[in-house]
Amino acid sequence: MRSFSILFDAIVFGTILLALYAVFMYVPGERQMGAVQRIFYFHVPAAMTAFLAYAFVFIASIQYLRTKEVRWDMVARISAELGVLFSIIVLMTGPLWAKPIWGVYWRWEPRLTSMLITFTMYVAYLMLRSYSTSSQEGTSRIAAVMGIIAFINVPFVYFSVQLWAPEQQLHPRSVELEPQMVHARYICTVAVMIFFLYLLKRRLEQEKFALRLERLRTLIGNPS
Repeated sequence: MRSFSILFDAIVFGTILLALYAVFMYVPGERQMGAVQRIFYFHVPAAMTAFLAYAFVFIASIQYLRTKEVRWDMVARISAELGVLFSIIVLMTGPLWAKPIWGVYWRWEPRLTSMLITFTMYVAYLMLRSYSTSSQEGTSRIAAVMGIIAFINVPFVYFSVQLWAPEQQLHPRSVELEPQMVHARYICTVAVMIFFLYLLKRRLEQEKFALRLERLRTLIGNPS
């Protein structure tokens, strides 16, 4: 187990280094947008990873409602936290890229608006889990239902450029990329997703340790 953890850490570190090399050394400069286009290799992978995290919330929420096992509730909560984190990266890098290209930081067009709504829904999900005064099991059950419902909006974000007319949005329906750019996009997406799995693994280890510590405190405080 220890050797696997070391190997996984090395893979994460290696893929991140490879992604940075691809973005800043391998990929040619975009002829029209220039250096600012390199934000693309952080923006798009962060968006895809946020969707992956929300898919984890969706699956883990279904599993929790089906089995009532705490581990699924834990996976759902931590995945939502990480999904919100990567959504923040998306919502920060998007305007930084948009301003020099479109002339505005933000416009209420379909993809931007649907992404913001999705982000807000999962923030509300985390707030429910943090501030609910009901029992832990009741809170987890309500959160699971909310995690399933919130995921319905994710496909709308992904397919928004196809669902609305071109004149209603800034995002193009298709983008022609040079082969090196396609390679870099895939490398960066894989690297960010592996980094997500690394963070998920570490947070689960942290939560399991905290759970064992809490049980130990309970045993000490209430000896049989």
